[in-house]
Amino acid sequence: MKYARDAKPSLLNEQTAQMLFETLPWIKNLTGKVVVIKYGGAAMVDAKLREDVMSDIVLLKIMGMRPVIVHGGGKAINEAFSHYDLPVEFKNGQRVTTPEAMDIVREVLGGKVNQELVAAINQHGNLAVGVSGSDAGTLIASTLDPELQRVGKIESVNVDYIERLIDGEYIPVIATIAKGEDGGFYNINADIAAGAIAGALRAHKVIFLTDVDGLYEDFSDKDSLISNLTMEECQGMLDRGEIDTGMIPKLNACIEAVKAGVFRAHIINGTTPHSLLLELLTDAGVGTVLHSSETAYEYDTHPHPLSTFAARLFENLDEVSKLQALS
Repeated sequence: MKYARDAKPSLLNEQTAQMLFETLPWIKNLTGKVVVIKYGGAAMVDAKLREDVMSDIVLLKIMGMRPVIVHGGGKAINEAFSHYDLPVEFKNGQRVTTPEAMDIVREVLGGKVNQELVAAINQHGNLAVGVSGSDAGTLIASTLDPELQRVGKIESVNVDYIERLIDGEYIPVIATIAKGEDGGFYNINADIAAGAIAGALRAHKVIFLTDVDGLYEDFSDKDSLISNLTMEECQGMLDRGEIDTGMIPKLNACIEAVKAGVFRAHIINGTTPHSLLLELLTDAGVGTVLHSSETAYEYDTHPHPLSTFAARLFENLDEVSKLQALS
C-alpha cells in the first residue's frame, strides 16, 4: 500500500501539468503534417542518444505527425574506409568518393546505418521502412564536381514512393544515395538531401539535428545563439562570410527548403536529451528557426505566452495554409 503523501510533490505535478498544457497547441498545429528530420552527428554515433531520438520520433508519430528521417553516416563510412585501407579525403567539405569507395558508401549507408535506425524504431512496433534514395528513382543526381568523382548534386526528387509509405502510416528512413543519370550511384550530402526531400514533399517542417545548439552570430560567444531569423537575414550572413564552414550546407538546405514551400526550418542540438520534443512542442524551443519572411516571423508562434494557449486551441486550421501561400 502506498500513500498520497509519498507521491511526487504537488509543485512538480503542477509544473508537469503546465508543460503538458503547453504542448496542446503545438500538437494541434502539427497533427497530420509531414516533418522531415535530418539525423546525423553525435546523436547517431552514441547508442543511447540514438535510442532516445528514435523513441522521440515514435512519440511524434503517435501524436499524429508524419515523420520522415533522412540520414548520412560519416563516422561509419570512415570506419569502413579504414577497414578496407582506403584513404579518407575531403575537398571543400565533401568526401572524395571513387567508384570503389561508392560501393562501400552504399553498403554502409543503405545497409548497416539504415538498418540500425530502422531496428531502433521498430522496437516500438513495425513502424519504420528503410529506403535508399536510389529506390524508385527517389533521388536522381549528376556529378557535382569531377574532382569529387561519385559525389552528386540532386537533379530531381520523385517522392511518390515516400508518399506511399507515409500514407501507409510508416516512417520512411532514407539513406542519402542517389541514382545517377549515367546509371551509376552517387553519394549525396545528407543536409542537402534533407532540404530537397522536404521541399519536394512540401513538408511542414524540416529539422536538422547537429552537434551544436544552433546558429551563432559569433560561435566564440555562446550568448549569441540566434533563436529566429528570416531567410533574407540568413542569406546576408552567408554572403558576408559570417557562417562557420560546417554550418553552410545546413543553412543552404534550410533556405532551399523554405523557398520550396516548407513552413519552417530548424537547426537543433541532437545531443541535448529530447531536443526534438522541446523544439517542436514548447514555446521557447531549443534551437534556431528559419522563417521565410518578417511577416512569417511575426505570424509564428515562437515564443507564445501561457495566457494565450486556450485561444490558440480554437484557431482555424487554414491559418497555416494561408501563411504557406505567403512564402
